[in-house]
Amino acid sequence: MKISKHLLAVLASLLVLGLALAQELPRKETLYIGGFQWGPPTSFNPIASGPAWPMGQTFGTQYVYETLFVYNLLTGALDPQLAAKLETPDSSTFKITLQNGTRWQDGQALTSKDVLYSFELAKRQQVAYAPFWDYVSSVSAPDAKTIIIKLNPQKLNPGLVRQYLATVVILPQHIWAGLEKSEKSLLQYTNMKPVGSGPYMLKAANNERVVMQRYDNYWGKAIWGLPAPKYVVHPIFKSNDAGNLALEQGQLDISQQFDPEIWKEWEQKKLPISTWFKQPPYHIPGSIPIMFINVNKKGLDNPLVRRALAYAINYPLIVQTAMSSYSVPANSSLIIPDGGEKKFFNADLVKQNGWTFDPQKAVDILENQLKAKKGSDGIYVLPDGTRLGPWKVQCPYGWTDWNQALEIVASSARAVGIDLKTDFPEFPVANSNMANGTFDLGLWFVAGVGAASPWQRFRDVMDNRGVPAAGQTAFWDYNRYNNPKVGELLDKAASADEATQKQLYSDLDKIFMTDIPAIPLMYRPLEFYEFNESVWTGFASAANPKAPPMFTGAGIRVLFNIKPKP
Repeated sequence: MKISKHLLAVLASLLVLGLALAQELPRKETLYIGGFQWGPPTSFNPIASGPAWPMGQTFGTQYVYETLFVYNLLTGALDPQLAAKLETPDSSTFKITLQNGTRWQDGQALTSKDVLYSFELAKRQQVAYAPFWDYVSSVSAPDAKTIIIKLNPQKLNPGLVRQYLATVVILPQHIWAGLEKSEKSLLQYTNMKPVGSGPYMLKAANNERVVMQRYDNYWGKAIWGLPAPKYVVHPIFKSNDAGNLALEQGQLDISQQFDPEIWKEWEQKKLPISTWFKQPPYHIPGSIPIMFINVNKKGLDNPLVRRALAYAINYPLIVQTAMSSYSVPANSSLIIPDGGEKKFFNADLVKQNGWTFDPQKAVDILENQLKAKKGSDGIYVLPDGTRLGPWKVQCPYGWTDWNQALEIVASSARAVGIDLKTDFPEFPVANSNMANGTFDLGLWFVAGVGAASPWQRFRDVMDNRGVPAAGQTAFWDYNRYNNPKVGELLDKAASADEATQKQLYSDLDKIFMTDIPAIPLMYRPLEFYEFNESVWTGFASAANPKAPPMFTGAGIRVLFNIKPKP
């Protein structure tokens, strides 16, 4: 059997890495994780843009820095972390009580003043969570364990504020206040010796790996005990192939990366590898890659054309090939029909107003409703002479599952007489095209599940308020879709009780399925949750749901439940 040079290089690098790690750290005390860090670590500043694993709000791993609460993918709720409870004395007040004995890794007490400092930092530094103050009027600390948050009555949005409570890391004021005086911008500070409140400290970092060592005086051991691994190591692989092979060989214990046809590891190779489910779709959905349509472009500005396209797309084939069966076929709703959002999903509404893969229905819309005529080239032309294409459908080059999904979209469209062609520019170009609205159709990401979902997703796809004209940078509503009813419904949903929210989200979903400014193509997990039990056992799964299937947020609990394999 021939072995490619690429595979030989991967095997050689894994062998070197495995030998190096085996010599330094006891294997049964060390957990190896992959899929979060893809380059040399240059900063461990949790408020900077793109810090190394495991810092930052993107990761939210709770290893070194912690948040007040952690999001639980299974329940959709916020679980306690630094904070013990969240009370709402009235509709515009949050009262947060810290856990007993919260403490920094240098021994100093973690108090409400640290929480106040961390949130008020966003008034002075251009941090990602600066919009917190658009929705909050004040934060106060009446005593060492209590934080009072007054919501902005003009922009009442408790769900979004809860999202910040689960993503903003709490910083030690006694360290960072001094840094503010000496650093021009805290965002430039590299923080190579971080001091947090979590159960791990940074031990080492280089071009090959990041190593965390357990902090045995962790304040939380009185509540949760200590995590089982003494060390947590993230090797830095050069490719997905290397990371996937490491998982297969037991050099990784847990992994967060796309591993195609992972079920073959246990069905055919009989390896002790698993995901949350042993059967399709293997993962709980946590996000919806959305294909935005330029609703201001001639031809695409017609909602019936967009509906015909929606019916034309082969969603089951996207699941089978692009998503490697890690999804169910996408519904026409902006609400994920599982996990924390399941309570808001209206199946009857989807059945009555949505779409599925039905090429004949697409042709019926084109011919009988739009009165379009097919040209000699097989492409339909509207009565006013508008040809349905050529239009480009784009996403970044190298995003292989997305690239493959769009190839299916384009071929599905052409099969019914709509002229689509794929376009895969490099990420900076694709990102610029989306932000500036200079695209025909573009597959992009919007808010995944969280404490503020599905509100944030409806905002990202449908809310035109605060969005500049095409040619300027937008952070949501990339295609500049506008329906005046959306803002009012979103504002009501932001502060409504759960029962009322369900109706309001159904109203928004009906508008979405009527106007079709975008088309959901697939579901993706919030994180790819994969584990190998060759060394450690007891990982959470659907059969053993001691923690949600995530390595961030509430997923930190998995480290407190595993044990070395005898």
